[in-house]
Amino acid sequence: MTKRIRKAVFPVAGLGTRFLPATKAIPKEMLTVVDRPVIQHTVDEARAAGIEHFVFVTGRGKAVIEDHFDINFELDRTLAERGKTKELEALKRDLPGAGCTSFTRQQAPLGLGHAVWCARDIIGDEPFALLLPDMLHLGATPCLAGMIDDHARHGGNIVAVYEVPDSETHQYGIVGVESGVGGAQRITAMVEKPARGSAPSNLAISGRYILGPEIFDILETQERGAGGEIQLTDAMIALSKTQDFFAHTFEGRIYDTGSKLGFLMANVAYAMAREDIGPAFRLELDKLRRA
Repeated sequence: MTKRIRKAVFPVAGLGTRFLPATKAIPKEMLTVVDRPVIQHTVDEARAAGIEHFVFVTGRGKAVIEDHFDINFELDRTLAERGKTKELEALKRDLPGAGCTSFTRQQAPLGLGHAVWCARDIIGDEPFALLLPDMLHLGATPCLAGMIDDHARHGGNIVAVYEVPDSETHQYGIVGVESGVGGAQRITAMVEKPARGSAPSNLAISGRYILGPEIFDILETQERGAGGEIQLTDAMIALSKTQDFFAHTFEGRIYDTGSKLGFLMANVAYAMAREDIGPAFRLELDKLRRA
């Protein structure tokens, strides 16, 4: 019987150097897309998919993330005293339940694979979700929800992918899949930033994964790969020798908020998707285009 996906890991230890000086004192995950921090958007996706326990792998200077997912008694009291019931209720809805968040330190910048390994004792022997907060997925169906459906049908490990131009495949982790149309496709190859012209497809890994706990044993002894870091892709390739991997193609738009252009476009897309400010925002954009 396939175990249900209850826990999700969020690696949030990165320094955010591409956004200096904005990230000198503020974690990049706390930069806002419209009026919600990037990390809140990612947690929203996980909650919509039924995740019950949220595991954050942090580093120095990231305590504000822990504070964000906790009660702020002074703020709550002030909102209540001023009759701002709508704002107070919104904060309560966003707050995970007591005991539903865990925080662990990575301590050294040794790569994504090492960050995942740091969550091993909290995850235990369950399959788990992994969400890279920088990559925001905007679509009719939350990406992780679709992946969990695929996991329930197929078992194994699930990797979310999306199509990129052939000329850009060397910039991403790329998977090759068995031919077929629709649904999850069995992965036949995984390559991290393949050389130009050598990619097995144009399907790039989008920063969403469902992985079996066996990945931790591999990561524990994983040699450092590209950039001197412990690469998650290398560990997945090793695990694929004994377990199935399936690709879930996300139907929607993906915004890399770790880049300035991706961050700006995410703000535009999420603002336009909002019922409360979308129409007025479109009018302002039209004014800018005509200026």
